[in-house]
Parts: sequence; structure tokens; C-alpha cells
Amino acid sequence: MRKLLILGLLLIFGQAGVVQKIEAQKRGARRTVAVQKEIQSGVASGKAGKTAAQKADSVLALMTLREKIGQMNQFSGIEYNTGPWQKDTSLFRQLSSGELGSILNVSGAEKTRYYQEAAMRSRMRIPIMIGLDVIHGMKTIFPIPLAEAASFDLEAIRRSAACAAEEAAACGVHWTFAPMADVGRDARWGRVMEGAGEDPYYGALVAAARVKGFQGDDLSAPNTVLACAKHFAGYGASQAGRDYNNVDMSMCEFYNFYLPPYKAAAEAGAGTFMNAFNDLNCVPCTGNEFLLRKILKGDWNFGGFVVSDWCSVAEMIQHRYAKDAKDAARLAVTAGCDMDMVSRCYVSSLEELVKEGVVDEKLIDDAVRRILIKKFELGLFDDPYRYCNQEREKNVPLRADIRQAAREGARKSIVLLKNEHEALPFTSKVKSVALIGPLNRSKSDMLGSWCAEGRPDPVVTVEEGLKARGLKVRYSEGYDLKTNEPVNTADAVAAARECDIVVVAVGERGGDSGEARSRGRLDLPDAQQELVRALKATGKPVVTLVMGGRPLIFNDIRETSDAILMCWWLGTEAGNAIADVLAGDYNPSGKLPMTFPAHIAQIPIYYNYKSTGRPYIPGSPYTTGYTDIPFEPAYPFGYGLSYTTFAYSDLQVEEDMFRIGEPVKVTVTVTNTGDRAGEEVVQLYLRDEFASITRPVRELKGFRKIMLESGESQQVTFTLTPAELGFYNTALKWTVEPGDFTVMVGGGDSEKRLQAGFRMTD
Repeated sequence: MRKLLILGLLLIFGQAGVVQKIEAQKRGARRTVAVQKEIQSGVASGKAGKTAAQKADSVLALMTLREKIGQMNQFSGIEYNTGPWQKDTSLFRQLSSGELGSILNVSGAEKTRYYQEAAMRSRMRIPIMIGLDVIHGMKTIFPIPLAEAASFDLEAIRRSAACAAEEAAACGVHWTFAPMADVGRDARWGRVMEGAGEDPYYGALVAAARVKGFQGDDLSAPNTVLACAKHFAGYGASQAGRDYNNVDMSMCEFYNFYLPPYKAAAEAGAGTFMNAFNDLNCVPCTGNEFLLRKILKGDWNFGGFVVSDWCSVAEMIQHRYAKDAKDAARLAVTAGCDMDMVSRCYVSSLEELVKEGVVDEKLIDDAVRRILIKKFELGLFDDPYRYCNQEREKNVPLRADIRQAAREGARKSIVLLKNEHEALPFTSKVKSVALIGPLNRSKSDMLGSWCAEGRPDPVVTVEEGLKARGLKVRYSEGYDLKTNEPVNTADAVAAARECDIVVVAVGERGGDSGEARSRGRLDLPDAQQELVRALKATGKPVVTLVMGGRPLIFNDIRETSDAILMCWWLGTEAGNAIADVLAGDYNPSGKLPMTFPAHIAQIPIYYNYKSTGRPYIPGSPYTTGYTDIPFEPAYPFGYGLSYTTFAYSDLQVEEDMFRIGEPVKVTVTVTNTGDRAGEEVVQLYLRDEFASITRPVRELKGFRKIMLESGESQQVTFTLTPAELGFYNTALKWTVEPGDFTVMVGGGDSEKRLQAGFRMTD
């Protein structure tokens, strides 16, 4: 009887507990419905005229402090690993409890819907934003950004980003962590492959083009994604070329040479910015109020939001700038970092900091408002699943027109570095090709680093590209791709003797450049250079394809090869593009966006260096040179040959003297003096002959890419405004000073540029 009594009591109280739980769930559901009605009311009224900011305010007013902080928290899915991995099994609990505003490293219409559905079970049912590193294509992989920069074709660069955005959006992605706007002067730094090279003027134009490509004219369109300019700021100047290292420079240097591309990205409408890992002016960028509040959100009036880089909030502890995670959260949110990527410092500490009065809740509100605005602009409040369309995911990626755009972009990115004895293009006499080197068969390496969801299978290799043209191809390995040890050199030499021409591929591996891929040596392996020497000894013309994600050093090959093409990592259509250039169906027009050193000790090396009191004079002592290595690079910025030749003449400046503020008109005539049509990148450089601060020997301030038929001439006009003529002085104020200026106009050969002068007066 006693056992039955106890059992009955347990059932009664247990049932009562179940009833209480059900009632609590009903009350929670009623509150959720009420909140959603208020949100939807705001959204609906927004359709009648409310802005995204007003809609965000209406949602913000309904949120608890904990829910607000949740919007500032970003965590990673398990599909990709793009940083030091932090195991966490609570991702879906965080989503359903409103503790996450964004996740990264997730893609696919079905997978992203799964995550979004979890977020829509939270009280506020605020959609999450899904981000991914879509750097140079999603599934159709375009040339790496540094290679695209070699095209000097801003429309091609914009189109590449637009194609990547369309594929990414079709795969459920809302937000890409690109473009990288860092100026890169040090080829040891692996991340130069993500940027536009060493020039701030050109880098600014490329950053703007990529932002416009990703975001289009309407963020809510199904073929656009949110852009993210990174890494703010100065990351490309990491000391010794080591990733994640410190940065130390004058503010004059920073404003004149490193800041312009970020500013251009902001002016182009980039929706988000990402903090850099490094410090600047002795303060980590993630906690740098000068960068985020003064420059970005103040001087530039940036209306988007700032996301940290992977764990960079917590890494301020390793910088020994923050005491602990709580202190790091305080520093970052005070400085203006709106979203914490992965480190969990915000979600673990901000609520307590606000309740203690250490952090003003207004800072939280400002950050969350910025995040919500972008979610409204993306259309996620209208339909959280608008990017989860499996039909679109099936039909958009690797579409024929996107692959064609990738092929065109790849052709434009190839740079002809040498072409003696008319080795290229192939003549009609070339029927057989000795194809030497495993990179000619590698599909995975052609993708390069940061290739999102690019897969090897769709990649066209060099061998496939040449065979598709009906050429007889005799392949030989020559060296081992993993060890770079020689492999049956005798067979490679025999193949060369049997065929009409030799094409040998050398370089680094696709994964040898990129994040965490800093290198202390940039010389190509001895086995590769010795192989080229052995092939040349056969007497057959040798064409060398150099592949890599950065400037490399190959002095022996420079001397030995008849022709050299810098092929970078060209993506899905690499083999077709290279075959197009080898066969002459496309006349190469690329120019180098970074200086190629002749020796590792020259690094950092760049064209727009400053004058000194003892400038370099060949053969003269007591000048700024070396006693044991060359002063000049192997190939300078802007260098690149063509299968035709171009002549420059009649350089004219409209007047000899201008008042400050007046536009300066410069004209030059360019003639195609060769026997085939070709594109030329007409480059204008400027030198300020005297200024209140030390200035570079020359700076790129204009370029035009033109197509000329054989024998055709064209007059090219440049207009220099205060934006090109000025600089930031020691007070960090933009100024145009009176004085003498020299313009230099030409193509890839710096020694043949024409010069003219003019004067600016008050």
C-alpha cells in the first residue's frame, strides 16, 4: 500500500509539473507571437515608406539586452576551418535562444535553411546572417585577386565579383569577407594573393570595383551579397612579411599609402569592414578607437558595421593589451567593433559590463542597429529563406556564361615577361608540344588558395587546354610536385627533342600562398630551374609558365627561357586561358601589380619609393644601393609585354601653369607598330618635384586600357584633379601645394616613358 501511495503522489506531482511546463510554453509562445506581430507591423509599415534604419529601430526597441548582445556574436559552422578551431556543441542552442546574429563557414541551400530554421525558433525570430570567404569565386573559380589585378581591367574585376556573388547567393550565402584592401609591398607575406598589389591608387580602384561587383545596385536582389572590406587597417605592412605580426609606420605613411583602398571601399558602399589582426600606432586594430570611431565611423561616416577577424577580440589578450576576455570585450566594443567573430568575448562578458556601468548600453544599441539595418537591406526580414533556393543552387554555379567570364578574366590576367626569338605565339609549324612539369596536369593547384567551394573536377588543366586544340602533346613529369626532386630528367629531355616546342610549368603549389603562408625564401626550387636549363640545352624553344600566388624569384629561368608567362593561379578555366595565350588566340595584355624582386634581400621592394639625400646611382659609392646584389628588381610594377609593339608620341600638357583646383589635361598618342591587334595599358605617373614632406620618385595617377589594330593610333587623355595632385601632410590634412610636377606616360617599359612638366600656383 505504501508503494502505491508514493507512486500515486509522484504521478500527481509529475503531472502537475508537466501542466506547469505546458502552460509556460504557451505563455512563451504567446509572447513570441506578440513580438512577431510588432516586428511584422514595423516591417509592413516600412513597405509604406519606412527606411531600413527605422525598421531596425522598431525591432531594437523590443529586444532584451541579452538578445542585443546575441546579434553581436558570430560563430563558425563545422563545414570549413578558417582559423584556430574552437570546439563548441552549443551552436544550435545559441541559435534557438537568440544568442547568435551570424554564422560563418556554412553554405548550401539545404544546410543554410537548417541553420536559419533554428534561428527562427528564438523569441525574436531575427534571421541570422551567413558569411563565407568567397574571395575569387564560389564554385566557378576565377583568378586569384592579385592575378586579376594584373589585368588592369576594372570591368573584368567587377564582373568577376558579380559572378562570385551570384553563385554564393545561390548557395545560401549572404555575406562575403572580401575584398581585401590591404596594400602589399612584401611578397613574403602570403596574403598578397588576396589583394591588388603594391599601389594605393590602383588598389583603391580595384577595391571599389569589387565592392560594386559583390553588392550590385540592390542588396536585396537574389544575385548579390554583402561585401566586407578587410583588414582594417595596415595589415599588408606586417613586419618581416610574417602573418599576424605587428605593424609600425608613421601616420603620414599610413594616410598616403595604406589608407586609400579602404576609403575607396567605404565610398563604394561596402556594407561591412573587418578588423585587422595587427596593431597600429601601438594599439591592436580590433580595439583601436582612432581607426574605428575617428576615421571609419567619424571622418568617413561609415554606416555599416565592423566585424572582428577570427578571434581577434580575444587575441588582444595575447597582444598584452587586454587583461582578460572581459577587458577585451570592453576595449573592442568601446573602440567600435560591432560583431565578435568566434571568440565569444561579447556573449560572455558584455551583459555584465553593461550592468556594472562600465559599458554604456548605447554602444550596444548602435552596434545592433547597424547589424539589423544590413539584415533588412538583404531582405532577410521579408523572407529569412530567400537565399535557400535549391533550384537556383542547382542551375547557377558553373553556368556556361560564368565559366566564360572566368576564362576571359584568366586570359587578361596572364603577364608576358619575356618573348625572344618570337617563341610565342605558336606558329602554324607547331604541331607537337613537349609538356613538362606536373603543374600542367594539376587541377587542385589551379584553384589557388581561398577557393571557397571550388572543386578540382571542373578545372581545365594546361594539358587538356592544349589537347582540345588538336595539338600533339608529349607529357613528362620532370620533377616531383611534393618534394621538388628531379624525376626522370632524361625522359623530359627526350620529349623536348621529339617535339616542335617545349612548354614547362614551374612555381609554387596552390596552397603555398594565402593566410598563414608566409615564406622566408621566394626562389624557385633548384630542381625546377635546372630542369629548364636542361630543356634549353636541346636547342628547342622553351616557354616557361610560372605559377604562384605572389612574386617569385627565378633568375636562372629568366636567362634561360625563350619566353616566360606569369600565370598565377587562374582558376577553373586556367588550362583554356593559358592555351588561348600560347596559341595566339588572345594577345597577352597583363601588367604586374607588384614588383618582382631579383633577390630576397631587396624585399620589401616597390616602385613608389621615396627620394633620399643620396639616391641610387649605378657604380657610385655612398648611395642607397647594395654592394653584393642588384638595386633594380627583376621586373618592375606595371611591366608586361605583348605579341605586338606600341609606340608613344606627342605627350602634351594643356598648359604650362595651372592654379590649384584647376584640372590638368594630359594627352598622348599611342600607336600599334606591330603586325597584330593588341591591348595596351597606358600608364600615367606623377612626380611632385618639391613638397613640404618627402614624396615618392613617381606615383601611378591614371591608366587606360585600349585596344589597337595593327597600325592604328589613338590619342589618350588624362585629367588630373586635386585628388591626384594632393597628399596628406604631417597634420594629416589633404593638401595640394604649389610647385613643379612631372608627368611620365608609357607602357610596360619604364625606361621608354615620355615626360612633360607643369607648374601649380596659388
